[in-house]
Amino acid sequence: MTEFLGYRCSLCRAEYPPVEVFYTCPKDGGNLDVVLDIDQIRQRFEPADITSRTEPSIWRYLPLLPVRNPEFEDTPLSAVGWTPVYRPRQLSERLGAKRLWIKDESRNPTASFKDRASALLIARAREIRASTIVTASTGNAGAALAGMAAAAGMRAVIFAPRTAPPAKVAQLLVYGAQVILVDGSYDQAFDLTIQAAREFGWYCRNTGYNPFTAEGKKTAAYEIWEGLILPYLPEREQLTVFVSVGDGNIISGIHKGFKDLQALGWLDKIPRLIGVQAEGSAAVFNAFAAGRDYIEPVHADTIADSISVDLPRDGVRAVRAAVETGGAYLKVSDQQILNAIRDLGSAGIFAEPAGAAAYAGYLEALSTGLVSSEDPVLVLNTGNGLKDVRAAMRSVPEAPVIEPGFDALIRYLDQQKGSLHG
Repeated sequence: MTEFLGYRCSLCRAEYPPVEVFYTCPKDGGNLDVVLDIDQIRQRFEPADITSRTEPSIWRYLPLLPVRNPEFEDTPLSAVGWTPVYRPRQLSERLGAKRLWIKDESRNPTASFKDRASALLIARAREIRASTIVTASTGNAGAALAGMAAAAGMRAVIFAPRTAPPAKVAQLLVYGAQVILVDGSYDQAFDLTIQAAREFGWYCRNTGYNPFTAEGKKTAAYEIWEGLILPYLPEREQLTVFVSVGDGNIISGIHKGFKDLQALGWLDKIPRLIGVQAEGSAAVFNAFAAGRDYIEPVHADTIADSISVDLPRDGVRAVRAAVETGGAYLKVSDQQILNAIRDLGSAGIFAEPAGAAAYAGYLEALSTGLVSSEDPVLVLNTGNGLKDVRAAMRSVPEAPVIEPGFDALIRYLDQQKGSLHG
């Protein structure tokens, strides 16, 4: 285990000892960064010690994580991370993009990026002997916690808005979590979760609240460094990464991962991070565009439920992730998101709305000149389209219904001007 030195507030920079249960800064409520002993890591390890490992999961990066060996072999927890990176040639040719990659997080055990944070939180909960873990979620974080907790034999309690997609609620229930649907917003469920954790002594996993969530999410940066930057990009060429943003914890976690690598001397140039928000849930975009170092809440309303947030709980660090890397924020409409679901599907990638938002942002960036077709770009698909089939069906035309006869088939094909005779 890498020595865990404690916590540092991302706002006032106050430092705190490595106590077992600690969430946000007592002085100003700021998000806490987990502080690791970078000097110790640098002395004990070099890049080859990581890249030579055969463990195909986030646990290959255990020397860079603030948990002990969790010993999760032969469970779904051992399959989190190390997700594939694709080069969608048909999309690239259509766009004239020379170097486009898509990292598909839907291949995680519960089919979303959120497995990274939940797996690490399960490891941390086991260390501190927490018996119950609780979280608020629009679906993915809850499903990730429910699935990971089930694999570890632990109890999970999930608060979700009653408007969460049925497929996501089904995941929660099938994994055996205690599910409580809240007749309100995600933000109201979030606040209720914190109160319940305080009153009942539950360990709270909430995104942008528990500092260990970013430690799990930063592993995606390690994979991008190891699997893409090291083998494919010249030493000083900067990669651009497109990330969908709701609470802001994914982009801030990825930023921290890259900062860890740079502090170790293993990464020369941190990739440029571009956050993408839905127009109907754009609090972080608004702060970035106004040059503000604080977040003002919005009334979120978007088809992309996974990034539908009134008040992003990790918004300040999310803004910094773009500012400090020379990146930016974009907002896209629900229609652009639906179009992106269809486009990604044409390349064999089935994305839920939040995952497709990042690709929609990439298309917007191409059209405005924020990136060029020559730039090396990685787009992060954060979740599987099966999690929100209703949205997927809105992205494509309805399938036709014909009579079960060959004549009916011929008539249909003739109507479509695509008959087999042509």
